Amino acid sequence: MLTRHSPILHLICICWLTTCVAADDAAQSPDDTLAKLNGTTSRSGFSVTEDDHGVTVLVDGKLFAKYVVDDINKPYLWPVIGPTGKAMTRAYPMVEVESEGKSQRDHPHHRGITFGHESVEGEDGSDGDTWHEWITFGGLRQGPGDNPKNNKRLAIVGRIVHQDFTEIGANADHAVVAEVCDHVDPTGKRLLTEERRMTFRTQPGSRLIDFDQVFIASEGEVRFNDRKDAGLSIRVPSSMALVSDQGGKIINSEGDVDDDTWSRAAKWCDYHGPVEGEHLGIAFFNHPSSYRFPTRWHVRGYGLFTANPFASKSYDKSLPDGTTVLKPGEKLKLSHRILFHSGDPVAAGIEDAWTEYAQTTRP
Repeated sequence: MLTRHSPILHLICICWLTTCVAADDAAQSPDDTLAKLNGTTSRSGFSVTEDDHGVTVLVDGKLFAKYVVDDINKPYLWPVIGPTGKAMTRAYPMVEVESEGKSQRDHPHHRGITFGHESVEGEDGSDGDTWHEWITFGGLRQGPGDNPKNNKRLAIVGRIVHQDFTEIGANADHAVVAEVCDHVDPTGKRLLTEERRMTFRTQPGSRLIDFDQVFIASEGEVRFNDRKDAGLSIRVPSSMALVSDQGGKIINSEGDVDDDTWSRAAKWCDYHGPVEGEHLGIAFFNHPSSYRFPTRWHVRGYGLFTANPFASKSYDKSLPDGTTVLKPGEKLKLSHRILFHSGDPVAAGIEDAWTEYAQTTRP
């Protein structure tokens, strides 16, 4: 197993960075950038490299995913490459590619795969919005646009701050990336601590990522307010989105389809459709041990795909308020699997795949 202290790991890291951030990168088109990120090496099995920006996961010498921890106000995975070598998330706003029309360059805070919550409060009433970014409301990363007085929504944008990788390892079967994050309010005050673990695997015809998250009320009482904009999210490829009218479809484990899947509780949900000439899919599983299983799904025709157990009344005003309160020291656990597959859910055997996942014991 490679560890973060392995000299081989650091050598791979240096070689990869030399390739990906060469001085002539600026002359490359965004499409060339994606192709370069999916370059090959001679390595077999899984490998993980760490650099100042996060980690990179390779399988059989090819890119599986990059995990970026220092770009915006929260970590995110992008790009993520599926089992047939195609990118399985929208490229915007990290890069702009010709295949994604301007109509798909919306919601810049929907980056790859990420977690966020619109309203997390500490016991003193301090509030942090980690779902959005400053850029969402027209704020700039530098300069006068950063002034919260210019937009009230800017004043509550908080951060999920990467603190440390507690485990980085890989072998022929899988790769593991574990970290500790602080969720902080706009002033930098810590609201809670998160322990996040991501496991990367391949199966015949598919790739998968397990997300196991533990939120700890480390600083006193904390409230996850009832908001529809919260949870673990993936922004699907633009050609797969329903609104692209290229054949994209959504279905959940209860038989709801397309727009009827929004806000419904289900043990799994699947978004599938065309990606660069192939019919591919993204199955999103909720584990029975996860908080408020089966989760509700904030899944939209324009491509947002979110597992959100924090909302109730925000989805349906006739339902009770779903605000979650953790007492000092209490923990909340979320466990999900994102499976990238070929074909539709029936061809990919998604129901059986969920059953197999449901029988696993989450860390």
